[in-house]
Amino acid sequence: MSVKSKIKTISWSLLGLCCVVLLVSAIRTKDSKACAAIDVKIEGAKQHMFIKKADAIEVLNQNNIHTGETLDDINLRKAEEQLKQNAWIKDAELFFDNHQTLHVNISEREPIARVFTMSGNSFYIDSTGLRLPVNENATARVVVFTSFPSDKKILSAPDSLVLNDIKAISKYIAADSFLNEQTAQINITQQGTYEITPVVGDQVIRIGNADSLDEKFSKLQAFYKNVFAKVGFEKYSVIDVQYHGQVVAVRKGEGYTISDTVKAMRQLKQADTKLNTVLNDTTYSAPLPKPNNDVNKNVSAKHETKKVSTKKSSTKKITSARNKTSNNKVSNNKKSGTKKAKAVMKKKH
Repeated sequence: MSVKSKIKTISWSLLGLCCVVLLVSAIRTKDSKACAAIDVKIEGAKQHMFIKKADAIEVLNQNNIHTGETLDDINLRKAEEQLKQNAWIKDAELFFDNHQTLHVNISEREPIARVFTMSGNSFYIDSTGLRLPVNENATARVVVFTSFPSDKKILSAPDSLVLNDIKAISKYIAADSFLNEQTAQINITQQGTYEITPVVGDQVIRIGNADSLDEKFSKLQAFYKNVFAKVGFEKYSVIDVQYHGQVVAVRKGEGYTISDTVKAMRQLKQADTKLNTVLNDTTYSAPLPKPNNDVNKNVSAKHETKKVSTKKSSTKKITSARNKTSNNKVSNNKKSGTKKAKAVMKKKH
């Protein structure tokens, strides 16, 4: 290796070493600097603030993170993990910028329903179905479900299915502004079906299970538009949309159901047509009860007697009519002056 090549190698090595020294020195200098400021941002929840800046600052103080503290003494990862232990915090990120400002970015979970158990306890759930504790300092204006069957932290398979139904129904209602404003609470029945108590009106709206929600709520809105707009909210006590292709309603004070469906209306029209056909028909017969044998004999004898008397009276009527006709002819002949022709008998040869 020539002297020139050795000089180049030594020069590049010294340059690299200087860069490393400068980098380490810069890092040490930065770490020796103090925290200049703390900026806390909470995102994710549009209307609800179950996590406040004061809660985040409290966690930072517990980890000895505050303004004036040297960056070398701050454990950001530990603070992040402690923040994530809060059920309402979905994610947390902590980092310093070039101005030694600590940024605390928190993503809050969004509740979609509040669930009351049969024992009176309650909890929230978010869009993933995660159960969230109730915060005494904040309440969310979300759909309320009552009569949830369990208070256990680990749910059974049937109770987990109920919770999934609650999540599906809540997400559907939250996405519709009309349903969100009109729904006061939803009761879970012992059969695992759901009954809605509306804000306007005192009727019960039965939707069955959580299947085909789009069809069920579309029928409900159509019923509101076409029926309630005409007769008012006070006419019905129950509205049932759980059956395919129909809405079944019960009037207040009546013990029978009225089916406001296309199929039912068609059947009613057909029955009305048949009734009108019967009423307009000139010949109508009704079945008579079959008489016993003794009655048959008496009726048969009377019937034969009637036939004979009828026949005699008919013969009398015919004879009378013939005599009357002959008399008319004779009187007519007398008037016209014609003589009656005499009968001529031929002799037998």
